[in-house]
Amino acid sequence: MNTLIVYTTHHGCAAFCAEKLAQRLNPPVTTLDLKKQRVPDLAGFEAIIIGGSIHAGRLQKIVRRFCEQNQAILTQKKIGLFLCCMEEGDKARLQFETAFPSQLRQQAVATGLFGGAFDFQKMNWLERAIIKKISGLTDSVTKINESAISEFARTFNQ
Repeated sequence: MNTLIVYTTHHGCAAFCAEKLAQRLNPPVTTLDLKKQRVPDLAGFEAIIIGGSIHAGRLQKIVRRFCEQNQAILTQKKIGLFLCCMEEGDKARLQFETAFPSQLRQQAVATGLFGGAFDFQKMNWLERAIIKKISGLTDSVTKINESAISEFARTFNQ
């Protein structure tokens, strides 16, 4: 099965997770950063995985727009959805539910909350100040859940 993973990332967490996921899926797998690459003809893929991260409280606009513009063709594909976020439990699930359209969430054969990261080295001074104030953190932190990535891949590969 020819699989496409589309994502976008602000500080690299979603890109890291997309690459880890690609390594665990049955080949062939193509990864595509929506900010850097042009979307190919989706008809050439049997499966499409869509992912992104929460930035400023929402999934990136480019991912939301991709879902909206391609919803008709996406409903004809095997779909997976993943989200990178620092929230956990019910808060993370709520972010996931508001991030992706309900039709895609219902259709998805695999969904995943892959954790997140605050990388102060990749943030500008304003982003660092906001994160420090909101979270109380003073150093970078990573909460990427590799077992969630593996479980997503196992489910999607079935």
